[in-house]
Amino acid sequence: MKMGVVGAGAWGTALAQVAAAGGEPVLLWAFEPEVVAGINTAHENSLYLPGVALSPAIEATGDIGALAACDALLVVAPAQHLRGVVRSLPRADVPLLLCAKGIEAGSGQLMSQVAAEEKPDAVIAVLSGPTFAHEVAAGLPTAVTLACADEALGQKLVARIASPSFRPYLSDDVIGAEVGGAVKNVLAIACGVADGAGLGLNARASLISRGFAEMTRFGRALGAKAETLSGLSGLGDLVLTCSSTNSRNFSLGKGLGEGRPAAELLSNRRTVAEGAFTAPVLRDAARGLKVEMPIVEGVCALLEGAVGVEDMADALMSRPLRYE
Repeated sequence: MKMGVVGAGAWGTALAQVAAAGGEPVLLWAFEPEVVAGINTAHENSLYLPGVALSPAIEATGDIGALAACDALLVVAPAQHLRGVVRSLPRADVPLLLCAKGIEAGSGQLMSQVAAEEKPDAVIAVLSGPTFAHEVAAGLPTAVTLACADEALGQKLVARIASPSFRPYLSDDVIGAEVGGAVKNVLAIACGVADGAGLGLNARASLISRGFAEMTRFGRALGAKAETLSGLSGLGDLVLTCSSTNSRNFSLGKGLGEGRPAAELLSNRRTVAEGAFTAPVLRDAARGLKVEMPIVEGVCALLEGAVGVEDMADALMSRPLRYE
């Protein structure tokens, strides 16, 4: 199975490295000509993943039409650009393994729904879990969820990308895998705020725990399985993203907690903090489902400048007392 990777940011490049384990050929599509040249000549993506020696089995291309030769595609375009990228893919029937985490602004759709609209003949799968790109590319041990409603295809994809350092667990719960990946980005902003404001580790642990409750309520309302949300793509990814400045979303929240304005933090960023885009869409979706998500509401209010950090913390701590 020849794999193609759509998007040569840090995560896309790391996944190309995974797919090229054992010398398997991988075709990596990049938007930037300098990235294509660097990967093909120096075997390095110095723009997005500097210092990592890439497998010579990875071939980069700037021609998206070249992906027609691939048997399956890992799609790693940012969530808000996924629709346009999927629309431009040269084949309508190639399996798509979606690796972006978020909810599309405007439509309120999950990534699998966006992809299915643009390529209705393609089988859609989702890859999600606790994955910092630089660790994956370096071959450090990682476990993820690979969700696919087509079990036979899911097993083929798992076998194709599994390696001694990259362990995918198969699931049929596509919605659950996507909900975890989208919601955890927003909750990571909240944890970053607590860190930046010096609110302590107890506060962070409380936000992770109560944030997981919000994720579970929202996911269950969409039909996700509880075991998926408590697995790698839900709780696992939540713990990682809420605990390190390697997370773009945590770093954004940390800046907010230190008193810096959201507009400044979001400007001139080469990489995207998806949680900032997902937060208002998630809030509106939760309201429509009548699902309480007070942490998500607080993050939205802070990003919009409606409240300050102290007001956000006070609002969460003064909510009516209740059973857990």
